[in-house]
Amino acid sequence: MQTLLNPNFLKYWAILTGPLIISLSFIGHGWWAWIAVLYVFVLIPILELILPYSTSNMSEAEEKMALADPFYDYLVWFMVPLQYILLYYFLHAITEPGLTLFEMAGRTIGMGIACSVLGINVAHELGHRSTKHEQWMSKALLLTSLYMHFFIEHNRGHHKNVATAEDPASADRGEIVYFFWFKSVFFGYISAWKLEAKRLEKKKQAFWSIHNEMIWYQVIQLIFIGLIYYFFGWVGTINFIIAAIIGFLLLETVNYVEHYGLRRQKKENGHYERVMPVHSWNSNHTVGRILLFELTRHSDHHYKASRKYQVLRHFEEAPQMPTGYPGMVVLSLFPPLWFYIMHRHIDQYKQKYGEVLA
Repeated sequence: MQTLLNPNFLKYWAILTGPLIISLSFIGHGWWAWIAVLYVFVLIPILELILPYSTSNMSEAEEKMALADPFYDYLVWFMVPLQYILLYYFLHAITEPGLTLFEMAGRTIGMGIACSVLGINVAHELGHRSTKHEQWMSKALLLTSLYMHFFIEHNRGHHKNVATAEDPASADRGEIVYFFWFKSVFFGYISAWKLEAKRLEKKKQAFWSIHNEMIWYQVIQLIFIGLIYYFFGWVGTINFIIAAIIGFLLLETVNYVEHYGLRRQKKENGHYERVMPVHSWNSNHTVGRILLFELTRHSDHHYKASRKYQVLRHFEEAPQMPTGYPGMVVLSLFPPLWFYIMHRHIDQYKQKYGEVLA
């Protein structure tokens, strides 16, 4: 009980407001079906513009206590069954007779938000853990967004190549988000196949074999879609696929805002400089930090990917986003406004860090 009431942990209970509001959209009609969209992309951005943000870090003693406290892990693990409960609830809700297209769209986008925030985002946290059961949970969550290859590409590809031209998930300065979606989704998928092929080659195992995880991912996802079709028909299946697409496009939009215009330099030996906090955009805006399991402290995550969410740090030298993630996602959808605001920030940081900012 003492842990549950600890202020450092207590704030994360706010994460449950997302699933609650998403579930309300599943029973809502008219504009109520869009309550999750309004919460994430209207209310939260407004709050993050108004509320103060914090750059404070835990002390060394607090970090040790947080890392030793299992409740931080329990909360992340709980998101796995919760996501599947939401998906089951959605599939029943979307097949409700008499729904208008407007209501179906609101509910489906709500599920898409769940696929991104609870599905891929939590899978991202668990995918960096070293235990087999947490890696299994990561893959189970990615299944709900039909994005299981992310487990391979993100850990073995993105973290190695971030802020370089070799990384499809790192956006160039002047790149429009809608083109970035295609680049990151398509080439990220191809990269996952190539990375798995390299792994199998090192282990002297055949590409076309039961050892190829990418083949397993495709089979599992097809079976999953087949089960949804069997129990919920075409309406449930099509809307699930649309929700999954919305989920991974939201993820790619987050990738876009996290690394936009940042570049690592090549050294004389042909290798890139080490990933540092200056190679990822950071956000200390409180609401987004809490609701996204501290994903917004992305500079520290890339600097040391093994750090758990509860102990991610702020670095003074890290480029800071003008607002939180939800607001930045909305902003990115309007390229002229995005370029106007972000290029001014890039130019300011470029004066400090030179060619780090392209």
